[in-house]
Amino acid sequence: MKKIPALFVAVLLFSCGASSTKSSDKKPLFEVLTQQNDGGASIRFFEILSEPNEIKMLQNDENLKNKISPNDIQNSNFIILNMGEKTSGGYKIGIDTVVETDKNIIITVKETIPEPGGMVTQAFTNPFCVVKINSKKEIIIK
Repeated sequence: MKKIPALFVAVLLFSCGASSTKSSDKKPLFEVLTQQNDGGASIRFFEILSEPNEIKMLQNDENLKNKISPNDIQNSNFIILNMGEKTSGGYKIGIDTVVETDKNIIITVKETIPEPGGMVTQAFTNPFCVVKINSKKEIIIK
């Protein structure tokens, strides 16, 4: 049996247990606050909420009220993505990409549809998503 030098073992154990003490105060550019298969509007639309009175409206929603702070109202924008009424389950709407430029935030929406012939709930659904953008820059939705 070979002996492993004690220094090697000590370095190995120390490096495995090491963790970074730096913490980043920078928030992610966006956060999905809720994404649900049902409960949205019956028509397809995207809405950007940037005014404090519009954002406060979101706080009345039971699922969102604890996810929005007073600082968020002043420093963030919110987006509501509604896919509209669908004839079955299996549909989903959300964010594909978010790109920040010097002047704006460009958001690409991703809509998922069920596989043809796939097993889905046979009920009307209204998929929607609410996203917080940690910026007050102009938002462009694609």
